[in-house]
Amino acid sequence: METVEITFRLETEKDYSEVENLIRESFWNVYQPGCSEHYLIHVLRNDPAFVRELDFVMELDGRLIGQNMFMRTVIEADDGRKIPVLTMGPICIVPDLKRKGYGKKLLDYSVRKAAELGYGAVLFEGNIAFYGKSGFSYARNFGIRYHDLPEGADDSFFLCRELVPGYLDGITGVYQTPKAYYVEDSDVDEFDRGFPPKQKLKLPGQLFG
Repeated sequence: METVEITFRLETEKDYSEVENLIRESFWNVYQPGCSEHYLIHVLRNDPAFVRELDFVMELDGRLIGQNMFMRTVIEADDGRKIPVLTMGPICIVPDLKRKGYGKKLLDYSVRKAAELGYGAVLFEGNIAFYGKSGFSYARNFGIRYHDLPEGADDSFFLCRELVPGYLDGITGVYQTPKAYYVEDSDVDEFDRGFPPKQKLKLPGQLFG
């Protein structure tokens, strides 16, 4: 029986171009025509909230096949406190290996490492069908609201996992997405010109566009 070697390690500067291209290939035309995630990680690496100790790549028999990274942010609690938490992503696997279990392995490893470093909780936007298998649930179950979301609007995309049991007990408040995640389309387009040309397509199921 053939065996494969899966390894996880921290991203290095030498990986940057390959990781950005991996992210571009993974997200292209998925959520919108083209994608912005490859530019996003390019920007996030230089942000003060970027957690270098949690900037991971995943290799399969020496081939770089996935990545995940974390940012520090806060919950603005209703009682006036600012509760430190993490957010996550982009996280991805190369297109030809999606839906084969590698994404869950990467997710579980990186979240475990975040817990080992003492972080209390991770909140981010994702699909409960996938992330629920790794212990995430709806953030509303913890009393946490998504910023700028009207009352009564669908918040099923907003997920949370405590890394320290009870970390969010007694806390209600509003989660804040780090400002570095908001990028200009013109900057994305300019950055994308440094990659091989790809066709932007508007496809069914895209969230934006």
